[in-house]
Formats: sequence, structure tokens, C-alpha cells
Amino acid sequence: MKRITLVALLISTIAFGQKKSLTENQMIKGERIPNLIQSLPQVVGWVDDEHVLMSKRENGDTATSYLLVDAKTGKITPSDKSVLTKEPSEPISILSRNNDLFLLVDGKESKQLTQSTDPEINPTLSPDKKWVAFTRKNDLYTIELSSGKENRLTKDGSDLILNGYASWVYFEEIFGRPSRYRSFWWSPDSKSICFMRMDDTHVPLFPIVGETGQHGYVENTRYPKSGDNNPTVKVGIINTEGSSMVWADFNEKDDQYFGMPYWMPNASSVLVQWMNRGQDTLIIYAVNPMDGTKKEFYKEIQKTWVELDDMGSRIHFLPSNKGMIIKSDKDGWEQLYWHNADGSLKNQITSGPNWSTNIEWIDTLKNIVYFTSRQQNSVRTDFYKVGMDGKNQTRLTFGDFTHSINLSPKGSYFITKYSNATSPDQLALVSNKGKLITELGSSMGNAFNDYSLAKTEIIRIPSEDGLFQLPIRITWPMNFDPSKKYPVMINIYGGPNAGTVRDGWQFSPLAQWWAHQGLIQVSMDHRASGHFGKNGVNYMHRSLGNWELKDWITIVKWLRNNGADSTRVGIAGFSYGGYMTSLALTKGAGYFTHGLAGGSVTDWHLYDSHYTERYMDTPKENPQGYAAGSIMQYVDNYKGLLRIYHGTMDDNVHMQNSLQLVRKLQDAKKHFEFMVYPGGRHGWGGNQSAHSTNENNMFIYKNLLNKEMPSALYR
Repeated sequence: MKRITLVALLISTIAFGQKKSLTENQMIKGERIPNLIQSLPQVVGWVDDEHVLMSKRENGDTATSYLLVDAKTGKITPSDKSVLTKEPSEPISILSRNNDLFLLVDGKESKQLTQSTDPEINPTLSPDKKWVAFTRKNDLYTIELSSGKENRLTKDGSDLILNGYASWVYFEEIFGRPSRYRSFWWSPDSKSICFMRMDDTHVPLFPIVGETGQHGYVENTRYPKSGDNNPTVKVGIINTEGSSMVWADFNEKDDQYFGMPYWMPNASSVLVQWMNRGQDTLIIYAVNPMDGTKKEFYKEIQKTWVELDDMGSRIHFLPSNKGMIIKSDKDGWEQLYWHNADGSLKNQITSGPNWSTNIEWIDTLKNIVYFTSRQQNSVRTDFYKVGMDGKNQTRLTFGDFTHSINLSPKGSYFITKYSNATSPDQLALVSNKGKLITELGSSMGNAFNDYSLAKTEIIRIPSEDGLFQLPIRITWPMNFDPSKKYPVMINIYGGPNAGTVRDGWQFSPLAQWWAHQGLIQVSMDHRASGHFGKNGVNYMHRSLGNWELKDWITIVKWLRNNGADSTRVGIAGFSYGGYMTSLALTKGAGYFTHGLAGGSVTDWHLYDSHYTERYMDTPKENPQGYAAGSIMQYVDNYKGLLRIYHGTMDDNVHMQNSLQLVRKLQDAKKHFEFMVYPGGRHGWGGNQSAHSTNENNMFIYKNLLNKEMPSALYR
């Protein structure tokens, strides 16, 4: 038996040796790898519902060729860009330059709109392109473009009173960073603006110290930590000239949150999302823009929390007063519901274990919704269609792949780019009945099979309680020998509904380098990462850090039994990932030996109110949960080696978090590493980024690989 195994191994080794190995320069320096991966054709645009224009550039070519694809027959013919009807350039746009605004007509500067020493922030054109709204020194303004007349709509803006400009916690956690602090929204008829007036008077100040200059400086931020006073908010509706304004009928003194409002398509009312401080009740009110009165339009209560819509994705209006589609995870999965124009429920549209559900198109003539979802397998995205009545839900994509689709204008056909962990991206044309029309290209180069590449695969590991199949993505070392033990590097994030394991092609030359160095590379997700719907995410309620670590320890136990060296298990993460890395090296110190923790939360008392309390409730309501989730509780368990690093001017996760952990470790006389990045926010660039990468790589080489880092890897 042993002899047969040795012969088989010898044959395998000979076959393996015939393949090309990537060179150091190809893996580290970005040197081109001939014919390994080739570029795919790109969709330029759909000419009509049955024809799509593609562009193609062969590897090494500088010229781009164009192909016209007949979706009905699959026939491909040479073409040029002229087949696409030229989209008219935006006739009216606004340029911001040197703190002033300029009107552009057909891309050419027409006239200067403002002359002020103070900057105009978030200039936003009205839907009819006749007005521009913006904020200046926390007041809201409009300008009529034809006359150039400027109107100051509010007059009490200050450092504490913000009109149309969001307080920090609303920007970061509710409206989202893409909002750039904007908190005003044009009505569809361009006659009114809905805005929020935020009062930061009672929000605690947090000082952020800058190191530059002889005396440094202090940047004060109104930052509510868990349990603190939030900004008070009033919702106003004002006409374009500022002559008429009403306040929505809410008590600004209530402990509450407001989400992004939606104007009804006919501007008859504004749908304002209201939420209690506990974040378990969402009520959408229809507010009358004439007098500010409100009536309940939609209500949702969950036993844990309800997410506030931050990107305008909760409500999708239907034409001809047919109502709207509302997305909700109230049944434990993310489903679409058809509601009447008055907000009442008509019927549920989607069914099954949908997650990351996104509407791609609605055929309002045939009453069919086309959507993408992670339903078939939580690590993959597929494309579906379903009747508005909830019947005939059908998967349109195929195979064990993750799909990214581009739908034709009337939904008759779509192009999908699809792949999985072992198969490079491919492109195909498919009908809306799921029939494959033609393959359009593959990124697998002619020499792909000539190269020796590290094996990457998706594996499911049962949770300790047997309730979940936890997904991991693992890249094995080159020439992996199951009889040997290898160091492990785990990269994580770990927050609620923030999974990172996806089954798609992710070729990385640097990952190949680490595989050549003998490193097992892992990303892994826990039960509350989104793979198991809201029912899974709910496990994190009032217990951040608990179930993530339990599930990850289960995965590490599996790794130990499958080639991992228990004395060299590294874990790295930033922000929430830094929190979990710090927790792994303290509470989980029996399983994790080395950690790289960047920009870390270390105690949930120190993070902002809206995010923290969504999951943990307030410190007063949940003192045990806050204590159990604090890194400080487990410092005495610490062993191994933790490298902590943080930007000194991080306005999101304050460096206070890392400093408090540093002090606790020092008091316990524990050995650790610490690095600061002066002026760094929640991340940093330039030479500091290169330095951070080098330091982290050196840490891996010294502690996991037990050798010096090669000079070629330095940035």
C-alpha cells in the first residue's frame, strides 16, 4: 500500500513539475503573466432590446474593436460606436471651483453663480434643472439659474445648528458616506425641498488632536457615544424661494432617529422614516408638505432591530399610481412586498432564503420583477424573475457560479459575467427565460492550464451547535502536504451582516506569493454575517463579539485538523476586524496566536450611539453585554503577540480605543507592538500606507513564517 502511494506521488510530482511556476517579479512586482488571464469584452451599451454593443481589446493591443451582438440569434458582427444613439450631454451642470459655483451649459462655463469666501457645499440641481440648492455655513440656499438670484432659505445656521447639513452620526451611520453630509432632498416637481435641521447643542464634544505646527491643534467633533445625547432633529419643507416653510409634526425633543425621506412621485407628500432610539420600531409617515401634518403609512417592529434605509433602497415606486415595492427582512430573509399607494400591503412578491436582494428592473406591462439575490447559495449571487403576485419565481442564471448581470432595456435578455473560486470570469448572453444564447468570452488565457497555481476553494464547516454550515474561503500552500503543519493567516471583518466569503474568481499574484511561502490563507464568516438571513444576524443582539468568536474558534479547530500549525495562527482585521482580532488574542488566546489589529473598537462604550445601540441597546439597558464585549475584560488571558496600529486623527473609531487597550496591557505587563500614523483618519494613504503594509508583512514573516522578509516585497 505504501509503495503504491509513493509511485502515485512520484507521478503527480512529475506532472506537476511540467507546469510553469510564477516568477517572483510576476507575483510581487506586477510583471505581466503571458496568456494566463485575458481581458473580457466589455458592454458599451444596449442599442435596443435585442442588440448590444461590446468593446474588445486583445492583450497587448492598444486599439479597441467593437462588436454588435444580435441577442435574438447570438450572431456577432464587427461594428463601431456609431450604432449607439449618442446620449445627449448634460445641458446644465454645476462646477464647484475655489469655493464658488459656476453654471456650465453643454459642458462650457456660462456664468459664475456665487461670490463668497465661504464654500458652497453639496450643490444639487433641481429635477427640472432650473435651480441649484446648496448649504453654506450650515444654512440652506437656492439659486435660480436663469436670473442668478440667490435665496437664503434658513437663517439660524451655526456650529451647532445645521440646516441641510448632517450631524456626524447621521452622516456616518444613517445617510452614509456617499451623502457627503447632505441632508436636503428636492421634490419631483422642483417646487420644494425637504431638509433636516439638526441641533448638536447637547451632543458631547470629542477632541481630536493634530500634531502639526509648533503648538498642534484640536479638532472638536460632536460625537455621541453609546448612551449619549444624540442631535435633535426637525424635518422641514420649504419652497424654492424660502417664502413658505412648514415643520413636519414631530416633537424634536423625542429620543428618535429619522432616515432618508422619499418624495411621492407626484410630490403630494413626503414619506419620512421615523425610528425610536431603541431601533426596533420603524414607522414611515406620509407628511403633508402644505401643513406638516402626518399619518402613519407603514410600520415594522422586530424583536431585535430594524435597519434604517441609508441609500434609498427600501422603497421602489411603481408608475400609474400602482403603489410601490418595499424591501424588508421582517420574515428572517430579505423579501420584496407590493404595497398599495396608501401604504397597505397588497401581497408578498419574493420567497425563499433571499439575501442581498436587489431589484434590477420591473416590467410594469407584464407585472414581472427581475432581481438579484444570494438565494441558491449564500456565497453566490443569482438572477431571478417573479410575478408581482408572487407566483412563478424562477432562477435565470445557471451553474455553481456567482453572476453579475447587465439587463437589456425591456428585460428580454441579459449578459452575465460569471465565475467561481476555481473558474475565471466568463461572459454569456442569456434570454429572460434562462436560455443560454451564446458565450461571449472567457478570461481564461490560452496558457492558463500551463501554470501551477495555488488551490483556492470554498468549504462549509458545521458550527459547534450544528445549526449552521459556516463558509470559509481558503487558499492552500503550494505543494500542500497533509502530513505537515503550516502557518495560517486569517483576514476578517466580522461585523453584523458583513460577510466576506464569496464564491467568485479573485486571482491575486500576491496571494500566490504567500502560497509559495507556505502560508494557509483564510477568510471566514460566522452565523451573523448574512449567510443565514436576519435570523442568523439576530444572534448578535446585545452580544457583539460573542458568536463571531465562538464560530471562528470552531473553524480554527477544523484548520488545526487539516494542516494548520496551532502555534502559528494569525488573524488580521481593521475597524470591526480590529476589534475581533483583539478579542481573538485575548478571549480566544487559546486558539489565535498572532494578530494585526488596525483602527480597532476595543470597548463598545467608546463607539457611536446609532451603530452600537442598534445591536447592543444602551449601556444602561445592557451592562452585562457591554462588559462581555469589551477587550479590557480579557487582557489577563492575553498571550501570543498582538500588533496594534491606529491613525491619530481617526474621527470614526477614535484612537482612544487603542490607547485604553495599550494602557490595560501595560498595567498587566504584557508584551505587544504598537504603531501610530500621525494625521491618519480611519485609514491612510501615501507613504504611510506603504509603511503600514511593510510592517504588517514583516510581522507575518517574522512570527508566522519564521524568516526574514525578502527585499522584493518592500514597497
